[in-house]
Amino acid sequence: MNETDLSRVDLNLLVLFEAVYRERHVGRAAKQLHVSSSAVSHGLGRLRELFDDPLFLRNPKGVVPSARAEALAQPIGEALSRVRQVVGGIEPFDAARSTRRFSIGAADATLAVLLPHLLRLLQREAPRIDLRIQHLLPMSGLGPLEDGSLDISLLALDDVPARFATRVLSQEEFVIAARKGHPFLRAPTLRRYCELSHVLVSLTGERVGYIDGVLAEQGLSRRVALTVPNFFLALAAVSSTDLVSAVPNSLLAEQGARFGLSSVRVPLALRGWQMLAIVPEVALADPGIAWLLGAVERAAAATRKRRATARRR
Repeated sequence: MNETDLSRVDLNLLVLFEAVYRERHVGRAAKQLHVSSSAVSHGLGRLRELFDDPLFLRNPKGVVPSARAEALAQPIGEALSRVRQVVGGIEPFDAARSTRRFSIGAADATLAVLLPHLLRLLQREAPRIDLRIQHLLPMSGLGPLEDGSLDISLLALDDVPARFATRVLSQEEFVIAARKGHPFLRAPTLRRYCELSHVLVSLTGERVGYIDGVLAEQGLSRRVALTVPNFFLALAAVSSTDLVSAVPNSLLAEQGARFGLSSVRVPLALRGWQMLAIVPEVALADPGIAWLLGAVERAAAATRKRRATARRR
């Protein structure tokens, strides 16, 4: 785009592009921007003329971005982040007064641990800030951050490119969840573990998970009697049966009492993992995103403190 083109570009059009790309829906984008749907439609018309491309194509659920829109999403997001940095230098971000809406993506187990603490923090410090929570899995990768549909991703990834900033929220490992009084809790041997019936959290319904691979390396196997798509269903199933399930230690520490569950260590050598908060480095130029990342870190610290207190009792 040359200098003459820039002279006729309304910056609000790029903000509108960002909102429609994130929401994939004209009405929701209008609500986010506090304008009418017709105003968004008019703005899209101007964007289509500017970029000489349809950009967003209608479908029954809203709109889908064209290939050109996909290519524009990251550079527009980075440009707006830098503009927000300039504006932020004039008008500092004030969490107590802000009415911004942030988007966070995470798996259900992570959200079950972190979200209650984060919401309490927002109530105290930023009562007018809204959150949009999106279920996220490791296979989702960093695409939602790169295209601007998420502000922060909470993921366990081993290799994060340098263009992203990361913060370690917790050290995780699997534990075995079982109802209180389950006989396995008294003698959690590997042989008895393999004899039990198990609940496996599997979004696809596959009956083989990470633990099955570790068992197979030792010539062992287990019966997966039930697959469920999320950890809350696994906890519910275990709470009223003799089934057991491997779940993240932080999830059981936070939610186990609610379901009447106890835990023991897995009688296998399993690798642990780090739960990370991930944001694009360029996004930290936005004081609001930087504040949100700090809030997530403080919420994670509150969960660790709660677990440590519970262990001392």
